Amino acid sequence: MNRKVILQQLLHEKLVIIIRLKQVDDADAIVKALVEGGVKAIEITSNTPDYTRKITEIRLKYPELTVGAGTITSVKLALEAINAGAQFLVTPHTCPQIAVISHEREVPVIMGAMTPTDIVLASNAKADIIKLFPSGELGPEYLASLARGPFLNTPFFPVGGVTPDNIRQWMNAGACGVGVGGALAAPVNTPAEVEALTQRAAAIINDLKDYPTFEVTQ
Repeated sequence: MNRKVILQQLLHEKLVIIIRLKQVDDADAIVKALVEGGVKAIEITSNTPDYTRKITEIRLKYPELTVGAGTITSVKLALEAINAGAQFLVTPHTCPQIAVISHEREVPVIMGAMTPTDIVLASNAKADIIKLFPSGELGPEYLASLARGPFLNTPFFPVGGVTPDNIRQWMNAGACGVGVGGALAAPVNTPAEVEALTQRAAAIINDLKDYPTFEVTQ
C-alpha cells in the first residue's frame, strides 16, 4: 500500500486513537473494543514500552486496521517504527528529516506544528497532515484563524485536549480530523468498561460522518 492510499484512508476516517500506556499489553483489550466500535486507525506511541512489538502484533491480528507510531521525535525512532510495520508516523514537533525518511519508504507523516512558521516548515517538507499541537492550549478559534485564512487548503488534525465532547467544535473550526487519547485509550478491565469504550468510539465515528473528507490532490 502506498503513501497516498494510506493518507486518504486517514483523511476519510477523520479519527486516530492515540494509545500511550505503561503496560503495552493493556493495548490488546483497548484495540479490540475500538475495532468493535468501528475505529480504523490507531497509533502506539514510542514511549509506550515495547511499542514496536505491539505494532507488529496488532497489524497481524487486525489487517483491516491502519496502525501508526506516535511520539516519533528522531530519525532513529522513525526507522525503528517503520521497520516494525508502522503504516504512518506522528511527530509532536516539526522535523523535515523525518518526512524525508518516511516518504522514501512510502509512509505518510502527521507532523506536529504549533505556529504559522512551524506549519510552513512542515508543509515545505511535504508533511501529509499537520498535527496542531498542543491544541488544548490553543483552542478551536486559533485553528479557525489558520484553516480559514493563510492555510485554507492544509489538512489539520488537532491533538492534545481533544475529547469526545469537543470534537464537533474542532471540526467546525476547520479540522479535517482529530487525534484522541485519554478516555478512549485508557486500560479496560471489565466487560462493562469494554462495552462503554466500544460505544464511545462508535458515537464519535457517527458524529464525524457529518463532515466532508479532505481530498488529496498532489
